[in-house]
Amino acid sequence: MGSFVMATGGTGGHIYPAVATAQELIRRGHHAALLGQRGGMEQGAAERGGLEFFGVDAGKLARSGQGRPDPRELLKAAGGVVQARRWLAQRRPDAVVGYGGFASLPGVLAAQSLGIPTVLHEQNAHLGLTQRLAAGRARAVGTAYDEVIGLPAGKGTLVGMPVRETRLERPGAFARLQEAGLALDPQRLTLLVMGGSQGSLALNEGVPPVLREVLAGGQLHGEPVQVLHSTGPRWESGVKAAVADLPWYHVAGFVDAPAAWSVADLGITRAGTGTLAEAAFYAVPLIMVPLPESAENHQFHNAQAVERAGAGRLVPQDALTRDLGKRVLECGLSGTRSEMRGAAQQRSPQGAAARLADLIERL
Repeated sequence: MGSFVMATGGTGGHIYPAVATAQELIRRGHHAALLGQRGGMEQGAAERGGLEFFGVDAGKLARSGQGRPDPRELLKAAGGVVQARRWLAQRRPDAVVGYGGFASLPGVLAAQSLGIPTVLHEQNAHLGLTQRLAAGRARAVGTAYDEVIGLPAGKGTLVGMPVRETRLERPGAFARLQEAGLALDPQRLTLLVMGGSQGSLALNEGVPPVLREVLAGGQLHGEPVQVLHSTGPRWESGVKAAVADLPWYHVAGFVDAPAAWSVADLGITRAGTGTLAEAAFYAVPLIMVPLPESAENHQFHNAQAVERAGAGRLVPQDALTRDLGKRVLECGLSGTRSEMRGAAQQRSPQGAAARLADLIERL
């Protein structure tokens, strides 16, 4: 059987598709490992997923005020390429799969310099910087959209957005959260607030005061409700302090995502492709607050597509205080939630990891 390396890192939108595809390849009898930034979020994700991990230095390609990459970051990236090249030369995998983001670049460039076949996965409708640097020499690019701006002609194959396809029965999901110290009540309607893998300052600051008012007494349209808010580790203590008097408001810096999605009846989230794909897989209706600074404003366009499909409602960040409460009241109606859940199911990315694995195997 084959041996494959997933080059990934940076954010959950890059990491979790890599984990999902690696686990699919392993189910098929192959060996799969992750390569990413040493000490990065991807290292923890690999450990939790039972995957081998190799860490390298990875410099961010963010630009300085002069419009040029920071030379120190370029040196880090170059060092990471050397480290990855040394490891890959010993391992000689059948292919390296790159998922975008600065932490994936050392592995992909190292593989291409060694003549190891590379496949890319592009999650957005606009090819990212790191993917543009590697796409020319990649054998194929699996995409989450029918058309990807900037992708060389003939390189793209639509596979969808791989997600961790782990659905839990509701009682088991509540039990798993209980083990993590989150004592949620299975009899209550559950509202999930999730700002992405690293959290969102805007959601962490803006959502609690709105929900305090709208969900007064822990009720939504007369039904008992609770909130599970994933803040990102650095904001956990601040949000906990802000809602310390609300027994129905549960805060964690990091949550077990399959368990959290499995108990959620309604979500308040950003609109990254990974988040939207996971919500669709678990058929969770969404209230989406797109990140205004996202490249090409792609989160806003993502959210518009979900809203047009009937699976969510869009709230611009600058209207969060004014409009979020209205959307919670609207989407909290059982009939509305049911319609939105059905629309979300129609958007489910189920099978995307298998389709990407098929593409990799065809090499």
